[in-house]
Amino acid sequence: MKLNKMGKIISGIVVFVVLIAFSFWYGKEKIFSPPAPELNTPAIAQMKDKLCVEEAAYMRTDHMKLLSAWRDSVTREGNRLYTAQSGNVYKMSLSGTCLQCHSNKEQFCDRCHNSLAVKPNCFSCHAIPEVKK
Repeated sequence: MKLNKMGKIISGIVVFVVLIAFSFWYGKEKIFSPPAPELNTPAIAQMKDKLCVEEAAYMRTDHMKLLSAWRDSVTREGNRLYTAQSGNVYKMSLSGTCLQCHSNKEQFCDRCHNSLAVKPNCFSCHAIPEVKK
């Protein structure tokens, strides 16, 4: 009787380990990378140095943290200027700073947000920019 229970326990442990390990093996080759944002807007084309507020790697991963910090700084403290790591000073404004260069919301914002199923609430307050041709 004890030997029969031991076989079931070991079989259960083996099945559990295989199921857990399978999720790692199966997903290993399926690394997702979001689509590259479209950077061919008129404002960016006119720039001599194509620089964003911060470095591109930072903006790809942490732009929402930056925008949230800007929102809090502007609305709670009345501070409207942001000094970047480069030393450049920018106006803290989604419409006045970010969307001046990234004017095509569908090609720039929506491509990544839709592929990641993210629904940012920026445009619940801010006007959606019209596409500039």
